[in-house]
Amino acid sequence: KRLQFQVRRYMHFKRAICRTPGKSLVDGITSQVGEKPKFETAIQQHREYVKALQRCGLTVTVLPPVEEFPDSCFCEDCAVCFNNDALLTRPGAISRMGEVAHVASTLRSIFPKVDEVSAPATLEGGDVLQVGSLLYVGLSQRTNLAGIDQLSAFAARRGIKVEVVRLREMLHLKTGVSALPDGSLLLAGELVDHAAFAGLPPSRRIIVPDAEAYAANCVSIRGRVLLPAGFPATRRLVAERGWPVEEVDLSEFRKVDGGASCLSLRF
Repeated sequence: KRLQFQVRRYMHFKRAICRTPGKSLVDGITSQVGEKPKFETAIQQHREYVKALQRCGLTVTVLPPVEEFPDSCFCEDCAVCFNNDALLTRPGAISRMGEVAHVASTLRSIFPKVDEVSAPATLEGGDVLQVGSLLYVGLSQRTNLAGIDQLSAFAARRGIKVEVVRLREMLHLKTGVSALPDGSLLLAGELVDHAAFAGLPPSRRIIVPDAEAYAANCVSIRGRVLLPAGFPATRRLVAERGWPVEEVDLSEFRKVDGGASCLSLRF
């Protein structure tokens, strides 16, 4: 019960920041082979995503596109936000480093204190999952140990602990794990048997079928779960826990390795 209280407290978001995709989205970084995103479809899907956040009770600030940075709509990677302050990150992909400056002024207008990650550290928000007063942080292609050290110091001053999760296959930690409103975790791929989660009771480990691994990246907001559309088994797993589900089609963003959490900063 204490964990559930902590999780709900930290997931009781009030606001979100999103960024409209630019036409350059079609040139975003991707591990996928095949068709590029259809820009007009992506724009419509993004509008529906924003509406879903609003239905979950959030006030959403939508920033304009930045054509110079094809991946800039994935604004979650640019900061880690807590209740009263934020940490600007330093993306591990060189082509994305300039995105942070385009989010910084908005965050500084909202938060009384905004810190910054400094070189040689790299840190992306997609590698940071908060569950109550614990941060799981992925050591990944995009986030290095120096970045985790700086985040750990930032979090420690707020009474939040960090647990490092070493990744071998996934781009980001949240590619394969998300927290539901009660603190239980959706797990997929290499994280199903990962040592970082092995000590959790079975009731808190929900295994996403391999065929629906993309749906392991979802977002819990004020007692609801925002889930990518088209994954019925995962929807059923969440609904069986008693959580209302908001589905949104993210097929165009999937083509450039984007998921449900990537498209917003929530706080």
